[in-house]
Amino acid sequence: MQYQNPIIPGYNPDPSICRVGSDFYIVNSTFEFFPGVPIYHSRNLVNWELIGHCLTRRSQLELEGCRNSGGIYAPTLRYHDGMFYMITTNVTWKGNFVVHAEDIRGPWSEPCWIDQGGIDPSLMWDDDGTCYYCSTGTIDGVRGIVVFAIDPMTGQILSEKKVVSTGCGGQCTEGPHIYKINGLYYLMTAEGGTEYGHHETIQRSESIWGPYVPCPHNPILSHVNRKGYEIQATGHADLVEDQNGNWWAVCLAYRNFSHALLHNLGRETFLSPVRWTEDGWPVIGNKGYIDLTMDGPLPAEPLPVCHDIALDFHEPSLDPRMLYTRNPNPDHFELNPQAGSLTLHGTDVTISQPGASPTILSIQQPAFCTQVAATMDAGSSDARRAGISAYYNNDYHYDLYLSRDGERQYVGFTKSIHDMTVEIARVPVDTSSVRLLIDSDREKYTFSYQEDGKTPVVLGSGHNAGLSTEGTKTMTFTGTMFAMFAEEGKGVFRSFSVQVTENAREDLHAK
Repeated sequence: MQYQNPIIPGYNPDPSICRVGSDFYIVNSTFEFFPGVPIYHSRNLVNWELIGHCLTRRSQLELEGCRNSGGIYAPTLRYHDGMFYMITTNVTWKGNFVVHAEDIRGPWSEPCWIDQGGIDPSLMWDDDGTCYYCSTGTIDGVRGIVVFAIDPMTGQILSEKKVVSTGCGGQCTEGPHIYKINGLYYLMTAEGGTEYGHHETIQRSESIWGPYVPCPHNPILSHVNRKGYEIQATGHADLVEDQNGNWWAVCLAYRNFSHALLHNLGRETFLSPVRWTEDGWPVIGNKGYIDLTMDGPLPAEPLPVCHDIALDFHEPSLDPRMLYTRNPNPDHFELNPQAGSLTLHGTDVTISQPGASPTILSIQQPAFCTQVAATMDAGSSDARRAGISAYYNNDYHYDLYLSRDGERQYVGFTKSIHDMTVEIARVPVDTSSVRLLIDSDREKYTFSYQEDGKTPVVLGSGHNAGLSTEGTKTMTFTGTMFAMFAEEGKGVFRSFSVQVTENAREDLHAK
């Protein structure tokens, strides 16, 4: 059966997958965004629905002062003996921890912290019920993949620690997962760094403690020598066997929007079938390559995929796909289902302030070509700035907003890149309702506004390169978000939507 990649588009990196019966679940990294670690569900491996988050309370996820692309790194999701376990790292708080839940939808437990440094922790259970932990780490000056036995309900370490591998020759060996398959222990890791040298390798051993022998056809997943192709930086994979005995890999990858090797959507989740050689080694995709269109024995027929979103403020709660930047103050986000409005109460914390929790709600940009539309109640909005943004982080964002200049209200357009912020346009408006629009394609974002059914007026544009990971001044791992925000006063929203345009769908499905 044919399907399209990515299976979870937009900034959804570091996928980990597990299966319970005919149900598949994926979790991803969330970094400085709250709530943390989304949980996606599917029956066919192609159509994924967000059903919740693992980390929904501040006691589970402290993000105060979290740097850009700090916070939650690389979760692993596993199921054993009636219990779900999610293990991850909060790199700007206390490090590695595990939470558990009997129901995948929660509630999830408080964190059990683990006395082990490094990142990218994972769990596996041996045939005798022993649970083993693996992650990056350093012992006696040797950096590699550390393994030890653990109690996953408490985080207590139950054995000596051992570095079982230093990788297969690539830099930054990370993202380890151990699987026991046909009596052998397979250690799969990402190497090369999570940029354009990213790739996946695998080793195996008769003992979990090693020695591990590398696969003769490593790397088992790599686009390092495929620089002209849209999909790049494949790696950080996880394996799953479906109920029919077929194997699959999920991984992260970029989609470049230009031949200059730039990407603005972030690292997305891709799917590939896996076959096994006669001597027991996995082959991912087409000899280590994956494509935008692939064929495989899916466990159920795929359905048409739609990544549009239209928020209904008449609902009793906000759409769970919307994310806050760091820990939010709930009082700043007032949903009024009777009036069908969402009021953002902005403070003096702006969306340009580092390490802060501004009044902003975001969702991942799902495709290159989109249209974002928000209708604002101009008469009730009195913020210094309130509107919508193509938002990468506090240093990189393009903003379209309502504001006031004395008694007069206007629509403004501002671009912030590196340490430069420039207001490009300021146009007076005199209406009770204003529609704000962001149109994106593979080159740029275009910003417009519309008054009471009149023709939209274009205020300007900003190149995708200004919101690209490769252009940020510090190492970042997220992607462009579409956001509603308010600063110093309230902004009243009547609608917010993100629509993937037809051109984008063609791009997404292109071979």
